[in-house]
Amino acid sequence: MPPSAPHVLVVEDSDLVSSALRILLEETGRRVTIAGSVRAAGEAIAAAAAAGDEIALLLLDLTLADGDGLDVLDGARRRGTPPRVAVAMTGHDDDGTRARCLAAGCVEVLVKPVPARVFLARVGEWLADASEERTAHGA
Repeated sequence: MPPSAPHVLVVEDSDLVSSALRILLEETGRRVTIAGSVRAAGEAIAAAAAAGDEIALLLLDLTLADGDGLDVLDGARRRGTPPRVAVAMTGHDDDGTRARCLAAGCVEVLVKPVPARVFLARVGEWLADASEERTAHGA
């Protein structure tokens, strides 16, 4: 992928899910990094920031072996390296989980499994919205 392609960080501990997401995203012109834990996601965000590579979209599984996926978003903000857009992807379909994700800064909460067509349409919208917002602010 060219360096100008939007960078998507997928934080997901299921190899099956992360592999499928990688294929979908790369086939539609996105650069993808996979992290299977809170710690690996923090390292990926730090590496991207050190390289001057902004994370355009952060896709977060909430239930990870080493913690809550929302901790990734919180850590990125504390380090001054937040993604342009963060989206939670979870198997928990309840109002409390949704409210917690939105309060943490996610723009949306997707309940897995998400149909590929719906997922790709939403990714396109999120990245377009983030680009428009960034352009409006002179970045």
